[in-house]
Amino acid sequence: MIEIEPIGNIFEEIPEDLTDEVIQILINHKNLRIERIISKGHKSPKDFWYDQEESEWVILIQGYAEIKFEGHKESFKLTAGDYLNIPAHQKHRVEKTDEKEITIWLAIFYD
Repeated sequence: MIEIEPIGNIFEEIPEDLTDEVIQILINHKNLRIERIISKGHKSPKDFWYDQEESEWVILIQGYAEIKFEGHKESFKLTAGDYLNIPAHQKHRVEKTDEKEITIWLAIFYD
């Protein structure tokens, strides 16, 4: 018999202390990783760019965020329900997340 994971809820078990951004791996399989990311006023460090080996599909479940891609002047503004695909090695950074409301991301990393 296959073991079934208990039901989870994307909006539950959110820590009260969000001094640091919270990254929780929900699924980790050969070529696929799904993370819940919880932000509140977090952003990438100055002059830091993500340059990931994997592609990333991300959807904003709650809150607000701005993502900037290297070579683009404007940031992409995301609100609840917005999603985008970030190809592997596409340099990007988080310019801003909501400082008053919790921002919840669902990020799917794949080869």
